[in-house]
Amino acid sequence: MAEAAPTPGLYTRLASGLLFPLQERVKKHHSVARRRELERTQWLGPGEIADLQLSRLRDFLVRAGRDVPYFGRLYAEHGFDPASLSSLADLARLPFLDKPRIRAHVEDLKSRSAGPLVKYNTGGSSGEPLVFYMGMGRVSHDVAAKWRATRWWGVDIGDPEVVLWGSPVELGRQDRYRAIRDRLFRSYLLPAFQMSEAQMDGYCREIRRIAPRMVFGYASAVALLARHARLRGHRLDDLGVRVVFTTGETLYPDQRAVIEPVFGAPVANGYGSRDAGFIAHQCPSGSLHVSAEDIVVELVGADGCPVAPGESGEIVVTHLATNDFPFIRYRTGDVAVASGARCPCGRGLPVLDEVQGRSTDFIRTASGNQMHALALIYEVRDKPGVRSFKFIQDEDLSLELLLAGGPELTAEVEAQIRSGLLKRMGPGTVLGIRRVDEIPPEKSGKYRYVVSRAPG
Repeated sequence: MAEAAPTPGLYTRLASGLLFPLQERVKKHHSVARRRELERTQWLGPGEIADLQLSRLRDFLVRAGRDVPYFGRLYAEHGFDPASLSSLADLARLPFLDKPRIRAHVEDLKSRSAGPLVKYNTGGSSGEPLVFYMGMGRVSHDVAAKWRATRWWGVDIGDPEVVLWGSPVELGRQDRYRAIRDRLFRSYLLPAFQMSEAQMDGYCREIRRIAPRMVFGYASAVALLARHARLRGHRLDDLGVRVVFTTGETLYPDQRAVIEPVFGAPVANGYGSRDAGFIAHQCPSGSLHVSAEDIVVELVGADGCPVAPGESGEIVVTHLATNDFPFIRYRTGDVAVASGARCPCGRGLPVLDEVQGRSTDFIRTASGNQMHALALIYEVRDKPGVRSFKFIQDEDLSLELLLAGGPELTAEVEAQIRSGLLKRMGPGTVLGIRRVDEIPPEKSGKYRYVVSRAPG
């Protein structure tokens, strides 16, 4: 059953019903029609959605084999006939697509029938930046998928929103057109690069002035701002914020726990990336729904085989709206768990029980075991005087902890942190702790707890 949504204001109805569709028509995007279709198909039963997905997958693969040189050769090498696809399991007959393979074949991955292509790149936070291309279909899907998810929470285009973001792509496009467009749709960008205490004081004042219905941004940046607001006594929970969307990185439980009371609104986690697209969004019932009409998700183990329900596996994505530059069995490097349970909200869309983070969010112990970064974060985050921190693991498995803090961060507290970390990591651990004045964000504007260069 659909959730009851607040009646949108007059300006919101004008923006979402007239101004935004007009913009999309000028851009030759079909996001409006796609969003309407997604809002219809989300209420189909799981079996009906699976049938729809399989049919769309078959057509997508046929087109890729016909129009994309790389996949034409790949199908021939593996004796793969996409027209005979009878189940999602048949996809496993194709090898994975990964960043090195894309870099090696970037021109041959462009469709011969592609329309205008836009060049994109990832930030390379994992050490592997990637250049790829998007066509109109992919952009329209991403817009429609995000739009559908915001409407789950009673927020629409034209409702005031604050965006705490830091991607160089977005910040490099602050031209006159963008400024006018953002003003029309009441979207206000607060750069996540600039998160000094003075800057965050200003952000809190700006948020009070805007009184947004939605806050959207990196989990780490929004949590950092929430902690600052709480510490400085900036009240943000009386503004009428309906939802805080976090995306772009792992949302940790302690981040959710600080964001929700400060903003007086629930956090809706979104999972996706620039290269793989908007993959899943959280509904008000708490489930992380996969946009299965356009995205096929496989969870695979270290051996490349599917994992059992309830087990963690790497997320492999086939994006059905990437005809112009296909992403087929693309290894994301992210780790998730799915049980197959259905959400009580009534949507038939499949659910990811948990997105545990990137493979680089895991630390490898000297004995060879993998440990989620949360196990280490718990030993640091609540210690007296700790303002911010970051773990860096090198290829030789040595671990360095950067600590920024105040006078309460004494030598005794540091010794407690060291003892707790070594106990969790086990014998043979090489651990260094370095005090720093400040831990800057990544180039993307994210504040990462963990950077691992350990071999996979």
